[in-house]
Amino acid sequence: MTETRHPLDPIFKPRSIAVIGASRKKGSIGWEILHNIVEYEFNGKVFPVNPHAEVIHSIKCFPSVLDIPDPVDLAIIVVPKEEVLRVVDECGQKGVRGLVVITAGFKETGPAGLEREQKLVEKIRQYGMRMIGPNCMGIINTDPTVRLNATFAPTRPLPGRIGFTSQSGALGAAILNMAEHLGLGFSMFVSMGNKADISGNDLLQYWEDDPHTDVILMYLESFGNPRKFTQLARRVTKKKPIIAVKAGRTAAGARAASSHTGALAGLDVATEALLEQCGVLRAVSIEDLFDLAMAFVYCPIPHGNRVAILTNAGGPAIMATDACVNFGLKIAELAPRTRAQLRARLPEECTIENPVDLIASADATTYRFALDLLLADENVDAAIVIFVPPIMVNPHEIADAIADVTSHHEKPVLGVFMAPEDFFRQMHQRPSRTFPIYQFPESAARALSALVAYRERRDREEGHLRTFEVEREIVERLFATVRQEGRTELNSAEALTVLDAYGLPVCRFGFARTLKDALTAAREIGYPVVLKVLAHTLTHKSEIGGVIVDVRTDEELIRGFQTLMERVERHGLNDMLQGVLVQEMIRGGREVILGIVQDPQFGPLIMFGLGGIYVESLADVAFRIWPITDRDAREMIRSLRSFSILKGVRGEPPVDFTALEEALMRLSQLAGDFPEIVELDVNPFLASSIPGASKAVDARIRLK
Repeated sequence: MTETRHPLDPIFKPRSIAVIGASRKKGSIGWEILHNIVEYEFNGKVFPVNPHAEVIHSIKCFPSVLDIPDPVDLAIIVVPKEEVLRVVDECGQKGVRGLVVITAGFKETGPAGLEREQKLVEKIRQYGMRMIGPNCMGIINTDPTVRLNATFAPTRPLPGRIGFTSQSGALGAAILNMAEHLGLGFSMFVSMGNKADISGNDLLQYWEDDPHTDVILMYLESFGNPRKFTQLARRVTKKKPIIAVKAGRTAAGARAASSHTGALAGLDVATEALLEQCGVLRAVSIEDLFDLAMAFVYCPIPHGNRVAILTNAGGPAIMATDACVNFGLKIAELAPRTRAQLRARLPEECTIENPVDLIASADATTYRFALDLLLADENVDAAIVIFVPPIMVNPHEIADAIADVTSHHEKPVLGVFMAPEDFFRQMHQRPSRTFPIYQFPESAARALSALVAYRERRDREEGHLRTFEVEREIVERLFATVRQEGRTELNSAEALTVLDAYGLPVCRFGFARTLKDALTAAREIGYPVVLKVLAHTLTHKSEIGGVIVDVRTDEELIRGFQTLMERVERHGLNDMLQGVLVQEMIRGGREVILGIVQDPQFGPLIMFGLGGIYVESLADVAFRIWPITDRDAREMIRSLRSFSILKGVRGEPPVDFTALEEALMRLSQLAGDFPEIVELDVNPFLASSIPGASKAVDARIRLK
């Protein structure tokens, strides 16, 4: 019976390897890769390929991969860039199924390199091969049945349960070094380089059911296919945590945007929204990545966010408490029985409330007793144990006591040892560690909050996509008219018409080119009304006094209309004037903003936030990537810092959240139906506490 192999197995589980470009020169990449494969004791055949050498590393060398008499699963290519395409042809003729192209000089170097890379991809597809690279550092698989270190990194990889992928080769070497220092091991390590073929998405699929991989770490510089990543990550995070560092958080490269939504989306919000939606935990730095990784490697997933803090020093306990609260953890209220047992056994100088302070004289026996009680408390989901070493107590004895207690409970325990560097070096090298150890309380609190966040994201409902009956034809005709007129900006009347066609609640309005039109519209709507100038290039009407509110009679409307025309003339906007929007006057409600903005890589983003004139200065907004589910809409609203305003303060009733959630989902449907919408703002949308009374008051839409 023929063995069924995964398409990536020839790369990560090869039975034979050709190192094409193997070198006799010690220190060269071709020498280091062959040396690492041999030194790590690869469980397969190794064939050095170099036409100018007979033997390398005491292994017979071949002039070409075609001269190797045995089948070859994987070729590691380390030849000059000009030779890569020829070598790939030979690999294809040989029947090689997997390639790792270490060689640089492809799309990272400019147009000529890009053309070379495109030809490389054409060849591997022609031969049905899969490829890591080019411009990468190599791959590692620590599975004892494979034992493959096909990198030129100087650090010997430790075996472990982490799958790690990095787009940066140089950073990959530093990561291997840092992991060794922390005693963290990898199941597999992949330097992806230019991702010309195999991408992070392929690796997620490969690791999803890999029995040797429990945690997935990713260093990302870009997303090749964000949609596919979202689908995969949503599925994978239900089984295994994914922790990512994404480079490029700042606004240095942000595009110019004319709308509130576009301006607020100039930062790193698309990546943040994508990772949040699909359950991926985002680390803010490489150090943070490893802090979180240690927690996930050594700790079970907690059932809740209630934390007990055990310490022998008051200052670090206060720091830990502040950090826990800042990260959304709850300081557990200990059960009366727990407090009574602590009081009966501990010196009277000790504090038995949470944090539990054992004072400086506490030894391993005391720590063992107190931690066992805390973990047995049904009000405690996790514990942070702090130890500041006094001269008379050996920190290793404390660590042994913590490890012993931890092994008898199914709750996460994170240690904070404010000890010399030698202690950490010795602890990280212990093969039988059972809990993570940090130098500072903030690191432990952050890591514990990530464990809690993963549980919440893993267990949350998927949500449902809703489709509404809408009048799409109205919008199609309107957009066609705007394009025929050579415009990309819709005026407020047109924008409100679009919203109305898609079932968003809109205040009653009329469009007036003349005073007579305005009077007719106001009488149909019913006083009081609001008058707004509509003019090309006029983004913010209030800047020229282009809004007059609470117009109650025909006489007031005539004066208001004339005033607006005078202001238009004063600001030189006569040629830009389109008309006047007449709207019903709406009182009450809390101002929010809804929006759409097109991201060049991620597609439409849906936005919700606190609205009105403060939207950009407060920037209290949430973004999600299209399409959004009912769960996404609900979480967007509740994620705002100002959510309490919507929920109601000082006796105010809450707004109609059902109306807000439906408005966001209708907006999502609009974004999907019309990808030519570059930016859309609904600002303000007045959220009322009365069902059916919430309404959009103003809107802007810009098309491609």
